[in-house]
Amino acid sequence: MNEDRITTLGLRDVWGGVQPFALSASDRRRHLLLLGKTGSGKTTLLKNLIVQDIRAGASVALIDPHGDLAQEILSHIPRSRSKDVVYFNPADFEHPIGLNLLSSCADDTRHLVSSGVVSAFKQIWKDSWGPRLEYLLYAGIATLVACPAASLLALPRLLTDGTYRRRMLRFVADPVVKSFWETEYSRYDSRLRSEIIAPVQNKVGQLLMAAPLRNILGQAKSSLSIPFIMERGRIFIANLSKGLLGEDKSSLLGSLLVTQFQLAALAREAMPEAKRRDCYLYVDEFQNVATDAFCSILSEARKYRLNLTLSHQFTTQLRPEVREAVFGNMGSIVAFRTGAADAELLSREFGSVYPMHEFTELSNYEVLVKLLAGGQAQEPFRGRTLPALIPQNPARSRDLIRLSQERFGTPRAVVESKIARWLSRQG
Repeated sequence: MNEDRITTLGLRDVWGGVQPFALSASDRRRHLLLLGKTGSGKTTLLKNLIVQDIRAGASVALIDPHGDLAQEILSHIPRSRSKDVVYFNPADFEHPIGLNLLSSCADDTRHLVSSGVVSAFKQIWKDSWGPRLEYLLYAGIATLVACPAASLLALPRLLTDGTYRRRMLRFVADPVVKSFWETEYSRYDSRLRSEIIAPVQNKVGQLLMAAPLRNILGQAKSSLSIPFIMERGRIFIANLSKGLLGEDKSSLLGSLLVTQFQLAALAREAMPEAKRRDCYLYVDEFQNVATDAFCSILSEARKYRLNLTLSHQFTTQLRPEVREAVFGNMGSIVAFRTGAADAELLSREFGSVYPMHEFTELSNYEVLVKLLAGGQAQEPFRGRTLPALIPQNPARSRDLIRLSQERFGTPRAVVESKIARWLSRQG
């Protein structure tokens, strides 16, 4: 990583002219928050930042719940980086990319994987969540993560098929997990067992009935490796269009992907800091993926050089503990036009330099900015973001999608045939 590289965010008026404002490589490791209403200019700034990183040869990841930005970015990728691109589009039903969250987990990270997966499910089921559901779901995931070639598709069978469950327990070394099944779960009578497993079966089963999710999460082998993307400087673009997938499936996949980046970052613990390659993770509408585990990534990611740029519309979309973690760990903030509630919060966050009405009356692409420089907070100022990039050749996007399909996707018929064979086997 070039420590001298700066990333330009926009322009500001200064005495005698106009001056760009930017962030250094080290200051970007303290993360960046973009906040503002729809149509105020956040997406344009996101696109400009992502394209700068791509052109600089950096490792870049985008999680886009709308899909438009993901598609637009493709047309700006230089030909020299064509083979760096991994385009993850679950709505591409004919070329599903395998994402088995439970495979190839080191023994000492299995508890983190289990917690991350459970947190992702909790995020989409928060209105009907309970301690019993969480307890059973964690036990199931903690079991499957120890089993070779197991995927989330195996969870319903693990709960209902005693022969299959005993076979899987041969791979489980954790005495507490094993004891749960052998001494607690086995004592439940049929009525209690049905009552306990019904919420998990209903919720997980409903998700896995959706072919796009089943064909991605049900593959025994992952063709997508987040650690590889981070360490080899690749470009990962996730098109999680809510309009094509549904809001719950988009949020679940986004949460699971963020968890994967967190785990890949934590795996750098044994790596000398100088060898940790910067990876720039952009998450649009990040409130959709703000799981319980998300708070920890905000505080931990910096030292592992997972540099976050988070974008959203309203702070009221965030749970109080997440909101506190965000503002406690964001080094730099770019505020676009906001509503009154956010204006009050931001006015305090900016040291009351600007009254509330300044935040609510900003024009499109006009911003109030609080930046780090050399690790030190600077006096807030007013600026404007750079103009939107001109869309490039659409054929370029099609070529990159096709290349990614060929390299990382598996034909739908092949995936569904393997899943059908697995489902047809009896315990």
